[in-house]
Amino acid sequence: MSDPAPPADRPLDLLPVDISAYTGNTAIPYVTTLDSGIAGPHLLINALTHGNEVCGAHALDYLFRNGVTPTRGRLSLSFANVTAYESFDAANPGASRFVDEDFNRLWSSSVLDGAARSSELARAKELRALIDTVDHLLDLHSMQTPSPPLALAGTTRKCLALCQAMGVPQHIVIDAGHTEGVRLRDYGYFADEDQHHTSVLVECGQHWMAASRDVAIESALRFLGAFDAVDRDWLASRLGPAPDGQRAVEVTDAVTVGSADFQFLDAYQGLEMIAQAGTAIARDGARTIVTPYDSCVLIMPTRRIKRGQTAVRFGRYVNR
Repeated sequence: MSDPAPPADRPLDLLPVDISAYTGNTAIPYVTTLDSGIAGPHLLINALTHGNEVCGAHALDYLFRNGVTPTRGRLSLSFANVTAYESFDAANPGASRFVDEDFNRLWSSSVLDGAARSSELARAKELRALIDTVDHLLDLHSMQTPSPPLALAGTTRKCLALCQAMGVPQHIVIDAGHTEGVRLRDYGYFADEDQHHTSVLVECGQHWMAASRDVAIESALRFLGAFDAVDRDWLASRLGPAPDGQRAVEVTDAVTVGSADFQFLDAYQGLEMIAQAGTAIARDGARTIVTPYDSCVLIMPTRRIKRGQTAVRFGRYVNR
């Protein structure tokens, strides 16, 4: 299902960037791997998990144009759903989210090894050969609403530590993903606390706001810095002062759309704190959706209303 069209008062300030020069230097199209020749981890910065989330493509374009070079280990830069991205139409920008199905719900062995076919599944199987070699992943996304940027850390301590080492964005979400399928950031060993591999998904802001490009670029640079993977002077010349602290919000409940008649009772954008337990925030057919506890934080309320999809997640701020 494509993302809804942006409201008339929200212009398309950020459009796709030309990525035709970045077809790659590996056997996998649109994957470039830079090898320092010095022992170290394999880092991956991934863009375009969803074709309409263009900020990640801008961040990789920035890295290429600024001559990013790893000083240890390997760095891979990948554009995931290029087919969807290339279908972009400014008259219907949300339609380029995917071709057949959500690329970010396919990352379980049962799906990847199954017999189903789709444009996204074929690309996921192609990229799996890369993902299986990666130690640390940054997956760049954007959101439907102008919520503050979020780092989605999953549920492991190691991935929370990565978010904290990056220092951005200000808000970290500790969450278990979606019932509809497994995200790339939760694939295999990324979600295994006993493995060294880490991953973070950064929601950089609203799809079409230029500020999401800036968040994506800073997130990529600070990800590289967290592993001391590039020249420190090169990095310092491209970063401003370190941000002030972070807050972690832990997801406790997810609301799944149960009917075709789902409607939020207010225009929630994300990270609203609802003071009182039992406050009605949506209706789903005959069911009223209420907050389960005091000081409940609403996380990524969707405009993509479809039965079986996550409508919103409830969370509370925690000290981690």
